[in-house]
Amino acid sequence: MGNLPETIGTKEVEERVIELRGQKVILDRDVAELYHTETREINKAVRNNPEKFPSGYCFTLQLAEKQYVVENFHRMESLKKSTVEPRAFTERGLYMLATILKSPKATQTTIAIIDSFTKLRELTRNIDAIHNEPDSGNQKKLIERTGELLSDLLDNTETTETESSIELNLMAVKFKHTVKRSKKHKADPE
Repeated sequence: MGNLPETIGTKEVEERVIELRGQKVILDRDVAELYHTETREINKAVRNNPEKFPSGYCFTLQLAEKQYVVENFHRMESLKKSTVEPRAFTERGLYMLATILKSPKATQTTIAIIDSFTKLRELTRNIDAIHNEPDSGNQKKLIERTGELLSDLLDNTETTETESSIELNLMAVKFKHTVKRSKKHKADPE
């Protein structure tokens, strides 16, 4: 396909989202991987634009947080011997970073990041609503939408069909909803 950037899906972004300090974040090395650049370039962008990264946009991991990440995320094992403390970007920090990094790959990656965080927020709201309002008339719609969001977030572009199930056990009532999706191949006529 020439020099066109490889498409990033929400799954690639979602795989890199971790929770630290009660927030969903992506570490600098994963951000660099998503943007196809070096970690030092990501951190240089932050150092060169400190006014764009106020408190709450990114933070440097403390030693205990770094240890937690190394112990719980296999892909971060190389951090164990690193003398540099990783930086974690919150959703707002990732948006701001997107205004600094300019390339077709950066634009496409930013779109995938925004889509992933939007779906994660909606998924969290739906699960809370289902749990907190078990008698709600909208519960079936919420369960269906939650199934769709799970399918989107867990989407595997190599498959032609995906299936997600949500099962909720609310006291004496048990709900199960399955979402099945078929994907068109690029060669399939519309």
